Amino acid sequence: MSKIALVTGASSGIGKACALALLTEGWTVALCARRAQALEGVIAEAGQAGARALALPCDVSDAAQVAAAFAQVKQRFGRLDLLFNNAGVFARGTTPDDLAEAEWDAAIATNLNGAFYCLKHAFRLMKEQSPQGGRIINNGSISAHTPRPGSIAYTAAKHAITGMTKTASLDGRAFDIAVGQIDIGNVASDMTERMARGVPQADGSIKPEARMEMAGVVQTFMAMVNLPLSANVLFTTVMATKMPFVGRG
Repeated sequence: MSKIALVTGASSGIGKACALALLTEGWTVALCARRAQALEGVIAEAGQAGARALALPCDVSDAAQVAAAFAQVKQRFGRLDLLFNNAGVFARGTTPDDLAEAEWDAAIATNLNGAFYCLKHAFRLMKEQSPQGGRIINNGSISAHTPRPGSIAYTAAKHAITGMTKTASLDGRAFDIAVGQIDIGNVASDMTERMARGVPQADGSIKPEARMEMAGVVQTFMAMVNLPLSANVLFTTVMATKMPFVGRG
């Protein structure tokens, strides 16, 4: 029987690539994102494997929509073996005094609240199902460790994701729920296009940054996915080899 996964932010970038990898390896995948048409495009791209995909249009910042999406997964498949908590957005790059409260709220709503809503429902389903257990992988970020200039909302949310990962991992032990985090730096995608052109550095300069191929992220993600539930990668970092992380700041 095919294992069941739910991937958020599945319409593009990291989420799309990882959802396609899961389908290729025989998983049944529920794809969540705001754009229904884009989700259908991903399913079409999967070819015959797309028959094991389910499009679930959902804004993860809306708790009611998240609850409804997980209810559909439970009704359709009866269980959930994997959540990739991937949906995220960047906020406008600026200093704290210039960031509007609405911009802060929007970043936190998707990057933190949405991740919690999804983790909550996945945890509940994995706890209640038989056999019990499953795996949750949170998409952290290099910014879960070290900030970029002008990134207070995004960085605060990603630091909070690290705390959420640790706590959920601890709470999941009794129920065979393995919770880990993948921290990704500068993968080539629509969200990082600006990095190739030049982004602010800690010294005030604007410089282009190296990016890595998406394959590096997918291979790392699938290595986490394919572990038995008795093993867990609590944190892992995959990044462009030449990006300024270790020396950032």
